[in-house]
Amino acid sequence: MAANTDEEYRVLQTEEFQGKIQYYGKQFERIKEEMKKILVGQNAVVDSLIEALLANGHVLVEGIPGVGKTLIVRTLSKITGCQFSRIQFTPDLLPTDIVGITTYEEGKGFFTVKGPVFSNFVLADEINRSPPKVQSALLESMQERQATIGKETFQLPAPFFVMATQNPIEQLGTYKLPEAQVDRFLYKVIIGYPTVEEEIEILKKNITIHEFTDFELEPVLTATDILDAQRFTKQVYVNKKMERYIVRIVEATRDPKKYHLDNGKYIGYGASPRSSIALYISAKAHALVQGRGYVTPQDIKDVAYNVLRHRVLLNFEGEAEEIKPEQVIKEILDKVPII
Repeated sequence: MAANTDEEYRVLQTEEFQGKIQYYGKQFERIKEEMKKILVGQNAVVDSLIEALLANGHVLVEGIPGVGKTLIVRTLSKITGCQFSRIQFTPDLLPTDIVGITTYEEGKGFFTVKGPVFSNFVLADEINRSPPKVQSALLESMQERQATIGKETFQLPAPFFVMATQNPIEQLGTYKLPEAQVDRFLYKVIIGYPTVEEEIEILKKNITIHEFTDFELEPVLTATDILDAQRFTKQVYVNKKMERYIVRIVEATRDPKKYHLDNGKYIGYGASPRSSIALYISAKAHALVQGRGYVTPQDIKDVAYNVLRHRVLLNFEGEAEEIKPEQVIKEILDKVPII
């Protein structure tokens, strides 16, 4: 249960509680060190994926081809000792290619063949390459942690983590993600170009000249460890002041005039209550990754971009002026008071 009162805060800040924070801090560092064996740079992206995993959420990653989107989630699944599957979204993909089918074989009768969604880590590669009907096949799995095949419903393995990728520059033959599905992603993360120094190191470590197994990645956690960490994340303390701050940030996306936002005129639709929930749990996860058992205003600000950039929808004027959601979010964080 999440802590909400000063008394609960004092109860939680025990020696055992602090010991767990230190334990998880060491585990997170081990994860990062293992990922550095094969990944170059992208530290902020790795932190975001760890936070989303702790918050039991999913991540939408946007970046041009070749920046390591697939490699990141494959590496994370390897060092957490979890099952990994990759779904390449194409125009001819069918929903049954994702969740599975019920089939018949003589002598065996009807039986179910489960699809690639039945894994701990699922990479939905180039998710915007398939039509909405196929994209929505992930909706039930992402939200309910279950999949329906024929007339039967099956629980998905736990933990269950979806990382979907999309290419922002090539729009020919792509389909806009339904807003209902985009909202199911806890984070939207942007992966940019590496620095010159990082790219020089990439030349030596890339998996074109090395096999993935050459890097000898060691499992750091188990599926059970991840589930325990997710439960512990919920215990990170958020006081009433921080709760009000979270709600006011989201309110500012819906009522920009109240907070005197210059960029408010570009907002078509504000963020939903799911955004408040996402900020709440993400701030807890971020605090834990930073080695703290309580949430500060900076934790909320640090996760706000990942949580809100796909939930603040711009109107036609905003798109015509090439306004970025990040500009709106920055002004919100600058002007919404912490009281």
